[in-house]
Amino acid sequence: MKALLSQAPGGPETLSLVELPDPIPGEGQVLVAVKACAINYPDVLIIEDKYQFKPPRPFAPGGEIAGTVEAVGEGVTQFAVGDRVIGVIGHGGLAEKVAVDVARLYPLPEGRSFAEGAALLLTYATTIHALLDRGHLKAGQTLLILGAAGGVGLAAIELGKAFGARVVAAVSSEEKAEAARAAGADETLVYPRAPFDKEQSKALSEAFKAAVGPRGADVIYDPVGGDYAEPALRAIGWEGRYLVVGFPAGIPKLPLNLTLLKSCDVCGVFWGAFAARDPQANQVHVEHLFRLWEKGRIAPRVTETFALADGGKAIAKMAARQAIGKLVVTVSH
Repeated sequence: MKALLSQAPGGPETLSLVELPDPIPGEGQVLVAVKACAINYPDVLIIEDKYQFKPPRPFAPGGEIAGTVEAVGEGVTQFAVGDRVIGVIGHGGLAEKVAVDVARLYPLPEGRSFAEGAALLLTYATTIHALLDRGHLKAGQTLLILGAAGGVGLAAIELGKAFGARVVAAVSSEEKAEAARAAGADETLVYPRAPFDKEQSKALSEAFKAAVGPRGADVIYDPVGGDYAEPALRAIGWEGRYLVVGFPAGIPKLPLNLTLLKSCDVCGVFWGAFAARDPQANQVHVEHLFRLWEKGRIAPRVTETFALADGGKAIAKMAARQAIGKLVVTVSH
């Protein structure tokens, strides 16, 4: 089988397409013939050894897959050869085949493409956990989303609307604002590119405040970080919840006096650890997502596809924060 491997720490240009023997599924595993693999920000970090998990090299990045079951290991009764499946596997998806624990897989509904399936779980499962478990979002509340045109950002818009919130989407270009409006955002805000000096930071804070309204944001969903974080936090409402999701713009330092003045919470969101610690609660969320998907309330937006040999280009585009929606590598046909 072919696999796109990270053999030494570095950027997307260091990945190499190699031929490997097919994996053999162990007990409780199935062998998945990977059809599509979605690219996410952890793929940028994991090949540079900057992610929470550092797999032994060589490894293929790619943590979110869709494909068909090609073989089953001992004790597997949940899936059979030929079943269409999707799953979040951490890494290994940029390969034609991968052995996966059955607990990480879900059936891909009929009528859904492999590209759509690969693009669903990581962004939407992260976001439903963030908004409901960490943000306690309620109907009628105001949700401010940073980076709102990326994969998790568009998921947050759709889920925010599905849960009855007023959604304010903040993005870095008018093209991204159009994508946010198409996903259902009530209002959009185009912010400048960081870094910001003190006056620019204050101006951005005022723009956030004007967009969310005088009561402030009840929940702020921040998958961006960096210089955007403090201006956003200054726009939070009384007893609001600030959700820390990711840091492509850098890890911010927040003045904690703001949390006292607004009596607000700063909440970390680590969906992978949540899913591992409470698989039953995660299962409930995933079933909720499948119902919303079936009803058309959510729909992964795949904006560009890449061949396996060009998987590094997809990761580079993600690293440059140029992606709108989801980028998907078509691994095999």
